[in-house]
Amino acid sequence: MTMQSAAPRAKRILMVGAPGAGKGTQADAIAKQFGITHIASGDILRRHIAEATTIGRTVEDLVNKGELVPDAVIMDMLRKPVLAAADTGGYVLDGFPRTVEQAEAAYRTAGNLGVGVQIAVHLEVPEEELIRRMLARARGADDTEDVIRHRIKVYEEKTRPLLEYYAQRELLVQVNGARPVAEVTWSIVVQLQRAFKRPATQAGSHAGAHAGTARPATTSDSDKAVA
Repeated sequence: MTMQSAAPRAKRILMVGAPGAGKGTQADAIAKQFGITHIASGDILRRHIAEATTIGRTVEDLVNKGELVPDAVIMDMLRKPVLAAADTGGYVLDGFPRTVEQAEAAYRTAGNLGVGVQIAVHLEVPEEELIRRMLARARGADDTEDVIRHRIKVYEEKTRPLLEYYAQRELLVQVNGARPVAEVTWSIVVQLQRAFKRPATQAGSHAGAHAGTARPATTSDSDKAVA
């Protein structure tokens, strides 16, 4: 596969949210809406673990404890899927990056290839609702309330700082993720449609941000357009 830049009209979206916020569900819906690829790093990791690959054996204990997987492992795992998706219309990335350090590494790599994130969508959900959802969908003995609370704590300490990072470099869309699934999807779609209609320098391109163009404004449910 050649490492060519993505098509100009490609849509490259990142979903950000705590465990249980609904990133996977919404990423699926957004991918179908725009005809792009949903790349779920968690699903890819679980597949590696189930198949006992080298990556799977390396990360199994970390995943079960709710800890973060080393940056180099995730970057290597996602490189081909991201390049392939960007060449065929774009992607919705779910589950990576999870730290500012990961975002900076991805910025350097993906930006050079022309496949960097254009818009970050943040799903905000109260902690107790996150816990309720995750207990309801528990996948195994390690999905206890203590482990879930630890995962949320890791998110607050490591991942939430990404919101400021992406607000400075892309268009950050803020969404109330505690509402019914269809309402959340509608809000995301409306805001993304509006964002992608903006001029390139206002739509959160990595190249524009790196070149020092004006910072795009953050949008939220409170100022979304009516579909």
